[in-house]
This record gives sequence, structure tokens and C-alpha cells, in this order.
Amino acid sequence: MTPGRGPATRQNLLGLQRRLERVAKGAALLRRKREALVTELFRLARPAAAARVSIAENAMRAYPVLLEALGDEGYANLRAIGWPDRDLTVEVGARQVWGIPVAEIVRRPAVRRSLSARGTSPAWTASSAIGAADAFETLTELLLDAAGREALLRRLGDALSRTSRQVNTLERRLDPALRGQLTSVRRTLDEREREEHLRLGWLLRRPQ
Repeated sequence: MTPGRGPATRQNLLGLQRRLERVAKGAALLRRKREALVTELFRLARPAAAARVSIAENAMRAYPVLLEALGDEGYANLRAIGWPDRDLTVEVGARQVWGIPVAEIVRRPAVRRSLSARGTSPAWTASSAIGAADAFETLTELLLDAAGREALLRRLGDALSRTSRQVNTLERRLDPALRGQLTSVRRTLDEREREEHLRLGWLLRRPQ
């Protein structure tokens, strides 16, 4: 927000100078925060990109196996093999990264299971159905592992965008506006001082 123009006084001049100092300090702090956020984003970007590639590759392998299992067992039999449904409960914790609150998965159950844990018999279950279960359990583990990192990346990206806007507001709008007001007040005060000197000189030269 552009500050309002005040009267051309010494007090207003000092106030503008103090505001300029605060704006400069605030912009410097925000620039350091922006640099830290960029560093953190770059640190997370490579593992996040690798995780996305791994998820995509596993998904491309899992769905064809699922289609094969549907062809071998049929929809009804495949539903029966997967019964009962399993709920996966994860424990989510909160932490802060550069003052930004983020949520992360701190504990989750093991997703991949053995045949005995699934309650399926290899003798009565098509290998494609077993392969589909393995593939989707692996895919689920990858998704759970990536969830916290993806949420953090999104929050850091939002914070970086917001910090950049704040820096731009301070440096490109508020700072120039304050400097313009400061220059105007100084010019007015200098003109008044010159007028006072001229008036004083005229009074001193005036015959008594």
C-alpha cells in the first residue's frame, strides 16, 4: 500500500527516514527467507522427481497385470480374492519449515504382505492375481512415501510465491514511494531554508 503524503516538516522527514530503514530491513529479511526457500525446494526437487518417475513406472506395470488378472479370474472372483477390505491408518504429525506449518506422515503400517498374510492360496489363485496384489501394494507404498514430500513442496512453493510478492511490494512500490516523499519533503524544506536566509539577509541589509 502506498503511504499517504504528510506535511513537509522535520518530524515528517525523520519519520520517512525511519520508515525507509524499516522497509530496507524487512526486504532484506524477506530476501534471505526467499533464498532459504529456494534452497530447500531444490533440495527436495530431485528426490521428488525420482519418486514421481518411480510411481509412474510402477503404475504402468501394475494396471496391465490387473487387466490380466481380470481376464484370468473375472471381476467377481477377483473381488472375492481381495476380501476383506483393509483399512490403512497412518499417523500424521505437524512440524515447521522456515516458519511454515506442514503435515507429514510419521508412522504408517506395512503395506506389502505375504500370501499367507493376504489369506490367499497359491493353488487356487492365478499368478496374475498375485502379481496384481504385489504391484498395487508396492504402488501404494510409493504413494504414501511421496505424500508428505509432495505436500511440503506445495506449501514451500506457495510460501515462495507469497514471499516474492512481499519483496516486490516493498522494493518496487513502498520503497520508491517513500523515497519520492522524502525527496519532496527535503526539497520543500530546503526551499524554505533558502527563503529564510534570503529574508534574513534582506533584514540585515535593511537600513535602520
